[in-house]
Amino acid sequence: MREFTNRRNPILPVEYHILDGEAHVFSDGKLYIYGSLDNREDDYCSEKYHVVSSQDMEHWIIHEESFNSKDVPWYDDPEATKYPGLDWMKPTPFIQKMLEKIMQEYQGDPNAAANAASIKKEPLLFAPDGIEKKGKYYLYFCMNDESEGVAVADRPEGPFCHPIQLPCGGIDPAIFIDDDGQSYYYWGQVYSHGVKLNSDMMTFEKEEVVHNLLTEEKHFFHEGSSMRKNGDTYYYVFADIERGKPTSLGYATGDSPLGPFTYRGIIIDNAQCDPESWNNHGSIECVNGQWYVFYHRSSRGTQQHRRLCIEPIKINEDGTIDEVKMTSQGAGEPFTPGESIMGYQACELKGAVYIDTDKSYGEKLTHISDGDEAVFRYVKSEKEYSAIEITAAGTGMIEILMNEESAGTIQIIDGKQKRSKICKLPGEYEVVLRFIQPEELEVMKIKFIAK
Repeated sequence: MREFTNRRNPILPVEYHILDGEAHVFSDGKLYIYGSLDNREDDYCSEKYHVVSSQDMEHWIIHEESFNSKDVPWYDDPEATKYPGLDWMKPTPFIQKMLEKIMQEYQGDPNAAANAASIKKEPLLFAPDGIEKKGKYYLYFCMNDESEGVAVADRPEGPFCHPIQLPCGGIDPAIFIDDDGQSYYYWGQVYSHGVKLNSDMMTFEKEEVVHNLLTEEKHFFHEGSSMRKNGDTYYYVFADIERGKPTSLGYATGDSPLGPFTYRGIIIDNAQCDPESWNNHGSIECVNGQWYVFYHRSSRGTQQHRRLCIEPIKINEDGTIDEVKMTSQGAGEPFTPGESIMGYQACELKGAVYIDTDKSYGEKLTHISDGDEAVFRYVKSEKEYSAIEITAAGTGMIEILMNEESAGTIQIIDGKQKRSKICKLPGEYEVVLRFIQPEELEVMKIKFIAK
């Protein structure tokens, strides 16, 4: 178990790459987040889960391992039923692109592609969800063979035991309990599916499944189902492919947990968190009267190494949710003068720059090219900004932009800062570091000074 305090993005310590965050407030008043764990270089996710909890969204606990793929009995069982997942015969734009990519990879040879797909895979756990009902806690999970299951625990953090296979195939399960106590289960990629669960929370009638709740064509649905309710409106949150890649969390609303649903727009887009950012997956949840969006951002110039982030959102009177920007402050307050802002807390990156590991600081801004930018939202001071201290390595110039206006230029030579003066009136600002003629330049942290 790991305890720590933080309200800024990313939420978790740098060594914990937890993604696909499904956030729930349970009867004990605490917030619990169920997600995958990125700890591999060669694939998405891993063989285990950790549950994250908080009483106040400032003091956090990363609990011990809650579930492991080795405890799933059917993965290596040749007699186990394999349910079909993604329907590759439906030619949506996404499926067409994936098929073209596969054919290019195997030089147009379908037999080679089929042989590669048949190679035995290590069992990995993809995105989960969890829920509380009558003193029991249910973990819904999926695996890289497109099987889905549910396990049970006496505590929200697990350990979850006695997994049972569900009669469906696909990825990204989601669970929702309505005000009348009826439970609903969702899953799918490109096309989503939903069904009422039986009272045991582990079975459903296959003939009652509602298919195509959301589709790529009509709702920009890619994957990552998540259901919540506010008032009489049901919010179906998902990875949204409207902007070409599923880097957004979009949402659709309806008057029933099984639709029909109307597409409403995008809540947040992580496209600029990393040059290789590919997907997003998360949820919305009301905590102590405030709604938040829980999402992830990738790092290290890869589609993996994704990290949990949080932003406050507002549900308007007409039921819509305004799109919000990624921030460095997250659920906390703006950074203040004298406070260290870590390089890995940059919320947007433009160009080749990305966040990578560092022995002393955990992570840093690196791979910086001329004209690249790193964005930090937000800083606030009641006094005039007079200087900035930058902990860096390498050589280069860094122009400091505050609300898109230049506040000064800092010179770094062999990791030494040659001048620190900036000038900006008191207030709240978005900060951009614009890099000029960098030579092996890396940024570990920055600190504003006010007088």
